[in-house]
Amino acid sequence: MDGAGRLTRSLRSLGPQADLKAAAIGAAMLLREYVGAYLARRRRRPARRPQMIDREPPNRYILLVERYLPRRIGLVATLAILFGSLGFGIVRGGHLEEFTTALSDTRNALANSAGFRITTVGINGRKQLSQDEVLAIGGVNGRSSLLFLDADTVRAKLKANPWIADATILKLYPGRLQIDIVERTAFALWQQNGRLSVIASDGAVLEPYVSRRFLNLPLVVGKGADVRAQDFLALLDRYPHVRSVTKAAIFVGERRWNLRLKDGLDVRLPENDVGNALAALSKLDKDEKLFSRDIVAVDMRLPDRLIVQLSEEAGKARDELFKDKKSKKKAGDSA
Repeated sequence: MDGAGRLTRSLRSLGPQADLKAAAIGAAMLLREYVGAYLARRRRRPARRPQMIDREPPNRYILLVERYLPRRIGLVATLAILFGSLGFGIVRGGHLEEFTTALSDTRNALANSAGFRITTVGINGRKQLSQDEVLAIGGVNGRSSLLFLDADTVRAKLKANPWIADATILKLYPGRLQIDIVERTAFALWQQNGRLSVIASDGAVLEPYVSRRFLNLPLVVGKGADVRAQDFLALLDRYPHVRSVTKAAIFVGERRWNLRLKDGLDVRLPENDVGNALAALSKLDKDEKLFSRDIVAVDMRLPDRLIVQLSEEAGKARDELFKDKKSKKKAGDSA
């Protein structure tokens, strides 16, 4: 226009930009139409079914396990294994008694705090045993609670003691325990294999002989004498004179009895008809002062005769007497 050509240059420089803009708008319109057509086709297309994966049928044993085993069996099995391992460790380590004692003490402590502490204990029938000994034998201590005390267990422990023949346990809530016992009576001293024990009338060994308070009990010796002593000593009591001089009754061969008197005289009684033998023995001493004679043994085992064994001194004196009589007789014959 001005002949310099400036307007002409300005129009040329804007031409490429306008072309690019027009191309971008056209591309956007084509893309929008393509996307719209694609979405329209997706709406009309039916939904596909999920593709099934072919699997092998499960084993019938697995089906049985899944059907009949309870739910959470795995958890139960795990807990069982855990507690089993714990118990095995306690037993194998030798801590079972400690564990049960701790568990019992904990249980009793809870019961005591709830008002079931044993505050009063009554014990009847004891003579040889003290109250503390009875409680210790029964397993009752300061930690025991009346609520968890097992009366049958306490009774069994008491009866296991040889001094206690029977026991009765009463739990009187909230805090009283009553124990009634029947004690055995010391009946005799029994010697076997060099050991001396205190026994009851039924032969039960009550305790080793360590106390002088049992010194005056009758002494029986030999195997089987513990269970046969009651009948024989009752028979011997019928002859108080013989009983008073008897030091020990000796059971021989588990068949018959010998008497050892206090002066050392041995009386060998027969196996049968012992009562008549004792009666004859008592009469001989009263009539003939048998027990005062210089003899060491009297054998009454034969029913038709009595054999007396002299002491060594008495035997020598008797031999000398016979010699003198024999020599005098010979002198008289020669004269």
